Amino acid sequence: MEQTVEMRIIARIRGDFNSKFGLPRQSGLVPALRSAVVFEPPYRDEDAVRGLSDYSHLWLLWCFSESIREGWTATVRPPRLGGNRRMGVFATRSPFRPNPIGLSSVALKEIVFDEKEGPILIIEGADLMDGTPIFDIKPYLAFTDSHPEARGGFTADIAAYRLDVVFPAELLAKVPAEKRAALQGVLAEDPRPAYHEDPSRRYGLSFAGLDIGFKVKEKTLTVVDVEKTK
Repeated sequence: MEQTVEMRIIARIRGDFNSKFGLPRQSGLVPALRSAVVFEPPYRDEDAVRGLSDYSHLWLLWCFSESIREGWTATVRPPRLGGNRRMGVFATRSPFRPNPIGLSSVALKEIVFDEKEGPILIIEGADLMDGTPIFDIKPYLAFTDSHPEARGGFTADIAAYRLDVVFPAELLAKVPAEKRAALQGVLAEDPRPAYHEDPSRRYGLSFAGLDIGFKVKEKTLTVVDVEKTK
């Protein structure tokens, strides 16, 4: 049996994050975060998405294109554990895996048809940066894919962690109205590395063409400046 297989990139994400910092750590954490799945030229066929609009949610299989490394290690340091504890790579969703494949569940809001780019999937809740390669798209089936009774492993104690966000009105006004809910949701998820605890440090988040400056003290995140990305 062959030890490798060929994977074709069928689409790419078009979204508001041009870097990894600030991306939600899992899909679905920020439902208001809207992006698009744009097919590559060989797959811009309306027939390929026939029936897809009947589903409310999708699975995306994609590539950790910014985290590809040579080789692999059996254990990794999950950021939410402060980077201090090692866990088996297959007990985590770390991007540093034998194969750099990610899996995300997203909401499908609509399918629009562009004369040049073909069918475009408008989705919400993705945890992917702009340009991320997509390997496959599958419908989410609630009767078999949902397991409310499932155990959460080491994530059980951190799943509900969120920050209170203070966003001064004059700064929020600089953010396009349709982007505000998503940005506030991203900030509430605490974009910082888990081991950072410096209340005087200014962090910069690139989002939708804006540089969002913020500081965090205890469980409150305060936005301190908003400027257009240079």
